[in-house]
Amino acid sequence: MIETVGLQKRFEGGSAITYKDLCFETGKSYVMLGASGCGKSTLLNMICGILTPSAGKVIIDGVDISSQSQPDKDAFRVQHIGCIFQDFKLIEEMSVGDNIDILRIEHVDTSGMDAVLDTLGILKYKKRRVTKLSGGEKQRVAIARALVKHPDIIIADEPTGSLNYTIGRRIMEELISASENKTLICVTHDDRLAELFDVVLDMNSIAASTEEEGEAHV
Repeated sequence: MIETVGLQKRFEGGSAITYKDLCFETGKSYVMLGASGCGKSTLLNMICGILTPSAGKVIIDGVDISSQSQPDKDAFRVQHIGCIFQDFKLIEEMSVGDNIDILRIEHVDTSGMDAVLDTLGILKYKKRRVTKLSGGEKQRVAIARALVKHPDIIIADEPTGSLNYTIGRRIMEELISASENKTLICVTHDDRLAELFDVVLDMNSIAASTEEEGEAHV
């Protein structure tokens, strides 16, 4: 279970985003909807330990992750969280397999790679360079790289943002299916995909943005 308590992130220039308390249960899928800039990606990055909250806590299975040192946060993320980014973060000139095997640098066991690639329908591309893949195929590689760790938590920031609706919906369905018994937290700009998830979070009502010279609700 993931809990956020009194969470706030302040930025240079005096702006800040304050969040209502949230609880993400194990085994459920969550989608965040809301206007650009309302704090969706910031929240994901605080849950992942990439960003440190200015106030409040991120508690995962009873442990206050946000209070840990950055090396400890990074180690926790490697071991327990699978991250999927909108821009894929793949090495284009390397093969699909090598993009996943590179996780061994972080002591991740990638021996289950073939099974994950097969589940996502891209095992046949294992030796193909990423630069030769379509956008949908690249997204599947990014998902496979997150799933091969068998993470307890999957964080996906606009995982279908560069794809058309039909392909994006199919990939989102695959991601949700592969996330069974895990905690999946996803951000999407396409509210048509919301019906696929167990819980829909309207970030326009959960996150409030404040400015140094005044206050505005996003």
